[in-house]
Amino acid sequence: VQLVVSGGGSVQAGGSLRHSCAAFGFTYSVHCMGWFRQAPAKEREGFASIENDGSTSYAEPVKGRLTVSNDNSKNTLYLQMDSLEPEDTAMYYCAAEDLYCSGTYPREYWGQGTQVTVSS
Repeated sequence: VQLVVSGGGSVQAGGSLRHSCAAFGFTYSVHCMGWFRQAPAKEREGFASIENDGSTSYAEPVKGRLTVSNDNSKNTLYLQMDSLEPEDTAMYYCAAEDLYCSGTYPREYWGQGTQVTVSS
């Protein structure tokens, strides 16, 4: 499975960005997709996941500001980032896993990272 990420960039606090993650080569028609981020000197952490049926899960720090969505017909995952804060500065990664999220973040397949920088 290949995950190709586009998006990222630099924005001032309060601004918005949108990312996409196109998946190629899924074996199964059901899969879990999600987003991770890694800030400097911190561990990579998951913050959003989405099932095939569109049900989502978010980490508390991003609720209400970052929104994940999918287009199953295109096997593409999206991340809409609004009301960005300097604390959102990090490398962002797309991830996927066969079958269901089952209350966790996917970790089986990874896309390349894309840098997001939010200035105050």
